[in-house]
Amino acid sequence: MSNFIVEGGSSSSNFIPVPPGSHVARCYRIVDLGTQTTEYLGQIKHLRKVMFGWELHGEDNEGKPLVTEKGEPMAIFKNYTLSLNEKANLRLDLQSWRGKPFTDAEANRFDISVVLGQWCMLNVIHRPGKDDKIFANVAGVSPIPSIVKQHGLPKPINELQMFRLADPDMEMFETFSKGLKAKIEASPEWRALSSSKAPKKDAEAPSKGGFDDMDDDIPF
Repeated sequence: MSNFIVEGGSSSSNFIPVPPGSHVARCYRIVDLGTQTTEYLGQIKHLRKVMFGWELHGEDNEGKPLVTEKGEPMAIFKNYTLSLNEKANLRLDLQSWRGKPFTDAEANRFDISVVLGQWCMLNVIHRPGKDDKIFANVAGVSPIPSIVKQHGLPKPINELQMFRLADPDMEMFETFSKGLKAKIEASPEWRALSSSKAPKKDAEAPSKGGFDDMDDDIPF
């Protein structure tokens, strides 16, 4: 398998956006987006990206449960550059989430698969987009307060999923939205797979998948 080296974000596309505020959430999905082309202030960059997905639990300000029309937990997503340098959004959010900074050694070799299944508080804000659409964005990640833990965490709903372009699970890939598929398919890593051979189903359970160059699992 090829290495996946650690060197922001958009969110939910639900018809009803996740309400603003602080919500109990559980990370259930991590997706390798491959190298994506971005443009900022006229500069074009090619950066390796990863997407985190959280399921939300609780109620909005009106006491309505945070569920979709199908009765499933609302979900929200954030894209990160796969980097743990000092100013990287991924590092800042992970440090805030776990409540302590990374040491240089930890940041140098951190297996982000340990984040799967972990609970947190998400600070969600609304921002206007094109055509007066409102988008929900993850503005902050923090640990679950002790008082919430004392009352018990909600029952997990979604299966833990990790999608790696080093060895893609095509059964999982087919469950992704059309937009997410298109983003992954636009990456050179996907095109390289497609030109060499058809991707095969990952032989390991998604929740056990890691990033191969990050062997030093540490408690999150």
